[in-house]
Amino acid sequence: MTGSPAPGLVPGRREQWTAEADSDVRLDLLVARRLDLSRTQAATLIATGCVTVAGKREKASYKAEPGDAIVVEIPPSTRRDVGAEKLPITVVFEDDEVLVVDKAAGMVVHPAPGNWTGTLVNALKGRGSALAAAAGGEREGIVHRLDKDTSGLLLVAKTDRAHKALAGAMAQRKIVRRYAALAWGHLETDRITVDRPVGRSPRDRRLMAIVSTGRAARTDFVRLARFDAADLLRAHLHTGRTHQIRVHLASIGHPVAGDDVYGGGAARRLLALPPKRHFLHAAWLIFPHPVTGESIDLRAPLPEDLVRSLAAAAGTDTPLDPDPLAQFGFYRLSD
Repeated sequence: MTGSPAPGLVPGRREQWTAEADSDVRLDLLVARRLDLSRTQAATLIATGCVTVAGKREKASYKAEPGDAIVVEIPPSTRRDVGAEKLPITVVFEDDEVLVVDKAAGMVVHPAPGNWTGTLVNALKGRGSALAAAAGGEREGIVHRLDKDTSGLLLVAKTDRAHKALAGAMAQRKIVRRYAALAWGHLETDRITVDRPVGRSPRDRRLMAIVSTGRAARTDFVRLARFDAADLLRAHLHTGRTHQIRVHLASIGHPVAGDDVYGGGAARRLLALPPKRHFLHAAWLIFPHPVTGESIDLRAPLPEDLVRSLAAAAGTDTPLDPDPLAQFGFYRLSD
């Protein structure tokens, strides 16, 4: 290749060079190396038509011929400035590299159409938190997400090096996320693994569904208690697809209690759940510190609305301890 590389995904930037004889690699790798991008970023540019080879669009797997003119045009930024807002949030762990929030139900994680304010990112900026820019756009610092009406532990990177390390740990399944869920009805067995691909529903693109063209998704479920109308479950995510636990439980006929979207709304009144609230809580998070490698083990107790719902499910014959998750063995992995 001729010329010197100019690093970064700079909006409006145009980069052009001529492939040389030693360019016998995939186009996505070629672009990634030239612009100092990740392979995923380069593949996205190629898929969206921002890369041409000899004036034509090619696939990411294309291998450039010597003399091919390669042009990359990064589109102008459409990013909106995310404002800082003074909003109440609960930080359960923080140092110079990372912080962990116990997110309340009802809070959207990051700005998006329809929710440009009142999000966790707005709140983090409002408290003056440094946030990794590597996540891009309005998702500064975000390593993974929780649905709006799901509560619990959420990991945030404060530096780009932390974000890169945590994203790698997530991809290698070194970050452990376990959720407490109340499923409507009763599972057939005490343990079940749902390993079904999740993708956009062909009937309604706003929803997710089990589809053959979806991305691989696996969730392990362990029943901790069987009540009259519902099962208390521990759910262990092996992948992190949008709405994964909710879709997987709905696919086996036992949706999350209170989940109006995937069929659990009928349980709301019986199980004393407030409006627009489903019984899903990210209660246990274990991750390697992005710099020291130390294992960080964090737990978030059930919020009061879910404690009341659990009490309603359990009935008066089962008084609840101050920590009902511990009472039902949520943290005993031998169960």
